[in-house]
Formats: sequence, C-alpha cells, structure tokens
Amino acid sequence: MPVNLVLSEYSDMAFATSVAIYIFAMLLYFAEFSSGSARKAVPERELVGSGAPVDKAAGDGPVVGHVPEPARRPWAERVGGMAVALTALGALVHGASLVLRGVATGRAPWGNMYEFGSAITLAAVLAWLVVLFRQSRALRQETSTATLRGLGGFVMLPTTVLLFLSGTVLYAEAAPLQPALQSYWIVIHVSAAIVSTGVLLFAGVASLLFIARTRHENNPTKMVRFGSRLPTSQALDRLAYRATVIIMPVWTFAIVAGAIWAEASWGRFWGWDPKETTSLIAWICYAAYLHARATAGWRGVRSAWINVAGLAVMIFNLFFINIVVAGLHSYAGL
Repeated sequence: MPVNLVLSEYSDMAFATSVAIYIFAMLLYFAEFSSGSARKAVPERELVGSGAPVDKAAGDGPVVGHVPEPARRPWAERVGGMAVALTALGALVHGASLVLRGVATGRAPWGNMYEFGSAITLAAVLAWLVVLFRQSRALRQETSTATLRGLGGFVMLPTTVLLFLSGTVLYAEAAPLQPALQSYWIVIHVSAAIVSTGVLLFAGVASLLFIARTRHENNPTKMVRFGSRLPTSQALDRLAYRATVIIMPVWTFAIVAGAIWAEASWGRFWGWDPKETTSLIAWICYAAYLHARATAGWRGVRSAWINVAGLAVMIFNLFFINIVVAGLHSYAGL
C-alpha cells in the first residue's frame, strides 16, 4: 500500500503540536508545585436568622443586605487545572498523530523507534490522567488533589524528553513495515509492550519521588523546599506499587507473545537475543520489586530502588539495545 504523504505530514504536524502543548503543561505543573500547592483556609460564611450572612472567622453578626462573594480559587489551583486541561488536549492531539500515521501507512503506527517512542509516551500520559482522575474522585479533599496534581511536571518531564528524542534523533519517514514485522503479532505483542512500558515509566517516576520524600521525612533539614511539597511517602509508594502490580501481567503477556511470534518467524521461542535477554532482566527486576514490596524488612526505600533499577533496565532496553546493539530486534528505522 502506498504511503499517503499528506496524512503523514498532518501526523508530523500533530506530533509537533502535542510536544508544544506538553511542554506548556509541564511548565504549569511545575509552577503549581513551586507555589507549594497548599490551599489556605477561606473564611466560611453562612446564612442565619433572617437570612443575613455571617462571617464565622471574623465573629461578625448578621450583615443586612450583604450578599457574600463566592470564594476565589487560589492562583496555584487555577494553574494546576489549566495544566491538566492542556495535558488532556495534548493527549488528544498526540493520539491523532499516531492515528494519522497509521492511516497514512496502512499499518499499526509503531513500526520503528520514532513511532514506538511516541506510543510509549502517550501510554504514560494516559496512565497519569487515569491516576489523577481516580484520585480526584476518591479524594475530594482539594489540598490532597492539588498536591498530587503537582506531580504532573515530573511525569511530563521524561515524557517531553522522550518525545523530543523521538521527533529528532529517532525520526523516521512514513513507510511500509519491514518484511519481518508484517504479522498480526505486531498488534498483539508490540501494543502490550507499549502499554506496559508507558505505565512502568510512570511507576518508576513515582518510586524516585518516594525516595526523595522519604529522605526529606528522615532528615527535614535537607531538601526542604522540594521534599516538603511532595505527597506523603505512603501515597507515592502506593502509586508506584499499584501501577506496577496492575501492569505486570501485561508485561508478562508481552514477553510470552514475543516468544510465540519468534517461534513463528525464526523457528524458536527463545534465542537469548539482546532484546529478549534485557526484557527478561527487566521482568525479573519488577518481579523482585513486587516480592520485596510484600516482604518485611524490604518495604520502603529498598524496594523502591529495585523499581528504579527496573526503570533503568527498561530505558536501556529502549534506547541502547534498539539503536546500538545489533540483533534480530534491530528495527529502529534509523
């Protein structure tokens, strides 16, 4: 099928637009985080007696004929709300860029490192939006929600870096799939790898912030401005653990599906190819993290470092193995 160059150009434009939106959202997230994210108490006014409002904080009596003004949201909260709205908009434009690339080429839009990196970052952004939505529903306390929202900058930072690298160093022109990738398994195996990698990226960031928060709690004199503005260590540890334990079956399925595809393409399930070996090492790291998280004496910082090690292996597998090391999985398209 010939490539539709017009749709391919529109895809590239949508990709560049999403990067710009994400960068703006990241700056707003960091602006909210740097402000402290804490809401000040607003004096409560209520109607008593004949209906006149009373300022309970000031101890006033009824104010005849005066209608209380609605409390204005703090500046930081408004900025955080704008950041979330921009993140959702960026995700829509980002998803449109992948859809347009897929329609332009007539295949799944993850046939090279540019498309794969774009899909992974979209999965990470969607995971962040889902977590934020669930937390905002579960925690109606606005202070907790605002503090959690301030973490968006730390999620968007690696996302924008990876997107920038994908759109520059790893960029590949729209083209049909290589013969070795022309299989229905690319939808099953690679999509599972994309979703799991994106969510594990989010989990690794949560573990890194958990370590920073724990160090602040153990030694408040250090990292005061940074550590004190993070959510509690329990909340960060819970985020990292839940994201990992939910996505671990998907990552396991991605490895198993890759082995089945390898048997169909190369006549063997496992050949210790660099990509296969590194993926297995990453799986062992995350299995060790889940085991350590449930083991007395290893909960907390020790288990978090194992999760960070798993993230490092995933990044190594994503860049070094795909780009530098020659193997059967060398489909970077560079």
